[in-house]
Amino acid sequence: MMIPMREVQDTNIFPSYIPGSPMTGFEEAKVLDSKHPNFKEGDLVWGTTSWEEYSLITNPETLIKIEHTDVPLSYYTGILGMPGMTAYAGFYKLCSPKKGECVFISSAFGAVGQLVGQFAKLTGCSVVGSAESKEKVDLLKNKLGFDAAFNYKEEHDLDAALKRPLWLAAFKTVRYCPDGINIYFDNVGGKMLDAVLLNMRPQGRVSACGMLSQYNLEEPEGVKNLIRVIFKQIRIEGFIVFNYYHLYPKFLDTMLPHIREGKIVYLEEINEGLQRSPAALIKLLSGCNVAKQVVVVARE
Repeated sequence: MMIPMREVQDTNIFPSYIPGSPMTGFEEAKVLDSKHPNFKEGDLVWGTTSWEEYSLITNPETLIKIEHTDVPLSYYTGILGMPGMTAYAGFYKLCSPKKGECVFISSAFGAVGQLVGQFAKLTGCSVVGSAESKEKVDLLKNKLGFDAAFNYKEEHDLDAALKRPLWLAAFKTVRYCPDGINIYFDNVGGKMLDAVLLNMRPQGRVSACGMLSQYNLEEPEGVKNLIRVIFKQIRIEGFIVFNYYHLYPKFLDTMLPHIREGKIVYLEEINEGLQRSPAALIKLLSGCNVAKQVVVVARE
């Protein structure tokens, strides 16, 4: 949501918000009337709409019909919606993970990062994440199944943090990525990306999903260690999730059994009423959230 809050050059992908107009976001909704052959009255859909009780959708082909209602409908704003598809495409399709590899995720407690970590564990990878508070670090390790996590705000040397041994039971130490990082799921860019490049394995893969550290800067930070991309033959690839929506049926075939069998943990906080939207947004942007923020605009 931070990108549309600034003037951006590529308005076809992330159009800027217009002051005085309703904000837009990913929502789950019910069709009240339709002239489109793919939708009828009563259908449940998810996709991009405005923050309002009633919306006129002029491009309904961008909406996806909800076929499975045995899971909470709020999941279609998160784990079964855009964040879930982002995690799925960015991890499986760009990174081609293999059992035994080490995966590092920045901003790992975000709606995307926490899912990438769980996908990695289901694949048989070791998973390390960074977050911005002790509470989030504890949840990553104790609730979401990460092997290790650290609070990047307490680290003065990110390179050293990625190399640090971790204390286990019986006073043994181990590095979860003793030979370096195979896969980096990048949500922040900047100094973290620079530090990770020093710790990547040869033929490592970087999925460039977001640049949280850069969005509010007047002048973007430079990356100093790009020569490692050459010497270690690292592949860095950015992606836009909309280009992978054709994989949504396959994504559901993978995700729904995991949800039903309790193999995926999903944290969400429900805010009742459109009037709660500003508070939920502030909590998200200030980093005070400890779950996916969901606003219920109206109930039947």
